[in-house]
Amino acid sequence: MAQLHAVRVGEPVRLAPERAVETMPEMWAPPVRNMVDAVRLVAEAWPLIVEECRSALGGELHYQAMAYHCLRRAGLPATQLGMNVKQWIDAPATPLFRALDSRKEAGFRGGFEPIPDIVIFRPAIGGDWRRRNRQATLRHMLVAIEVKASERAGGRLRAGEIIRDIRKLAAHRDELRHRGGDVHPMMMVIDTAPLADERMPAAKLKLARAAAQAQGVGFLHVSPTTTCMELAMVLPEEKPVQFAFDFMMG
Repeated sequence: MAQLHAVRVGEPVRLAPERAVETMPEMWAPPVRNMVDAVRLVAEAWPLIVEECRSALGGELHYQAMAYHCLRRAGLPATQLGMNVKQWIDAPATPLFRALDSRKEAGFRGGFEPIPDIVIFRPAIGGDWRRRNRQATLRHMLVAIEVKASERAGGRLRAGEIIRDIRKLAAHRDELRHRGGDVHPMMMVIDTAPLADERMPAAKLKLARAAAQAQGVGFLHVSPTTTCMELAMVLPEEKPVQFAFDFMMG
């Protein structure tokens, strides 16, 4: 008979409130109340996102989680940050979303369900982005981010798929504006594959970047040697953002 060994489980460590604040200051971060401050927070988190994403290789969900972690470290409350949030747009107004709706089976038409990778919300969302709350998550968005990564089996990240996501981001923003709201969309490209022939060629990257500029979508890109951040928004001069890049494209 196998011999059994007793294992003693210690009490969990409980930090005094003042010590907990020192250890995890982001948990007590003040709310982000408007789109400009939300965009600024993304800009402030970007150098850390670059550092983290260069430190490990993974797929898109892995990098989404890294970006989420860095946004929290930059001071965004957990109750304002969601991942893969399901929403619902009744009777789409934009040509793109109408076209996507029309491709569905007849009994399922009448709306479109975008699912942004990462979203910064207004405080009013109260940390509730369940599917049953998808109308509120649509209304309270401040920033929507799509993440693309260079992890491809036998291939590389293509400009076409990035441009398709850029168009979806722009359409998502326009749907909100049609309903009296607004959101600032951003495309985040994590192109950190170790081999040059696994990453996007410069010409293809230029096409994707130009598409973002044309649509008014923010564009963030990181490779092992370069970074690029174009916010597509002018931030007030009284609150400058500090940038830390190895190289700024163009």
